[in-house]
Amino acid sequence: MEQIMVGIGLGLMLGLAGAGSAIGMATGGAAVLGMIQKKPEAFGTGLVLAGLPATQGLYGFVGFILFSGEMQAEVSLVKAGAVLGAGIAIGVAGFFSAMHQGKVCANGINAIGNDQDAFGKTMILASFPEFYAILALTGAILLTQ
Repeated sequence: MEQIMVGIGLGLMLGLAGAGSAIGMATGGAAVLGMIQKKPEAFGTGLVLAGLPATQGLYGFVGFILFSGEMQAEVSLVKAGAVLGAGIAIGVAGFFSAMHQGKVCANGINAIGNDQDAFGKTMILASFPEFYAILALTGAILLTQ
């Protein structure tokens, strides 16, 4: 039972965070494709912004690496519950954070396409949803200490 809980936790942290990153980057990427029709020289700037939601998938992967050793060990029910909780926290926070960060980035990309000086402002605003994915990873690490 404990190994099943650990496995579910690992799957959630990796799968949900990765899915959120994919959605966020696709949202940003679609905005870049629209932007380059008007302003092709801004492709590099758009590429950077479209790639920002990738970090949540990386946080899910970091969590997976940190907790994957629990699959090989005898774990208590409490420890297994902690890993499951960590998976839920990292996965759900990463999913929604990346998805909404992609929307912020897409709007910034659109503004750049309309000749606005929005790169720095978009980077700042995109860091707000990112912060909660970082908190989830940090909390998950502290939860299992």
